[in-house]
Amino acid sequence: MIGLDTSHAVAFTKLLNNPHESYHVPGGEVVVAFAGGSPNFELSMSRVKGFTEQLCTRFHVKIVDSIEQVAAESDAILLESVDGAVHHEQLRAIVAYQKPIFIDKPFSLSSQVASDMIRLAEDYQTPLMSTSALRYAEGLTGILQQVDKGKIIGADCFGPMEMQATQPGFFWYGIHTVEMLFAILGRGAQSVMTLSSEGHDAITASWTDGRIGTIRGNRHGNSQFGAIIHFEHGSEFVAIHAQQKPYYASLLEQIIAFFQDGVSRVPLQETHEIIRLIEAANESLRTGRIVQL
Repeated sequence: MIGLDTSHAVAFTKLLNNPHESYHVPGGEVVVAFAGGSPNFELSMSRVKGFTEQLCTRFHVKIVDSIEQVAAESDAILLESVDGAVHHEQLRAIVAYQKPIFIDKPFSLSSQVASDMIRLAEDYQTPLMSTSALRYAEGLTGILQQVDKGKIIGADCFGPMEMQATQPGFFWYGIHTVEMLFAILGRGAQSVMTLSSEGHDAITASWTDGRIGTIRGNRHGNSQFGAIIHFEHGSEFVAIHAQQKPYYASLLEQIIAFFQDGVSRVPLQETHEIIRLIEAANESLRTGRIVQL
């Protein structure tokens, strides 16, 4: 958990996947942190010590003994736990401080817990935001700004689909491609069907207006993210990694804007629908049936 002083304008650091990369995004300074970690999640516990040392030695961040102390000593909060199962408990501990909170994906691991978390934020009037950085990749946002091809009538997204036992089914890596799909089609998904083999997954979702979106997940080999967006007057290929600017930098810009005005760049009801779609895709994977959202 990371606390920020938003009166400063310095570089942020990507703290989850590569603590050696710095992206200059004006708007705040990391000043205090709590070293958490989930004891039953090896990928979490194996990295906590290294990240903590980086924060202390390279960035001179103060490490405290509780997430409540982080909330008390900061203007805004990055809740960066990679384990979606602990986000509800952590939110309960800090929501009463009424500081803007960004929660790393996955927001939660069930739609019921997501509802409870959103209700908590509303009860305490605490600004809350959660999303995958893939939503803000310039290769995607640039194409979404096009106006010469008419309305978007569908989309096919693809990406790696690594699984983690503590993050059920598609919650671990599937959330990236689901976020991309919602960035393209918006809210309104009504049903989901999942097909799966040893190395591949295919999720087909229908929207209430008749549009269809698909997600293809690769569990071995190909780790490229991308999409094809279908417009009324043609289709466009989205090359997520084609742009020089890292999509995490674009996400940080959105987070800073959220910290400044308290308005989530992704509506919480859309975040809830994303969690429900992944939950339904997992159910379809188990049962082989179409699942209604």
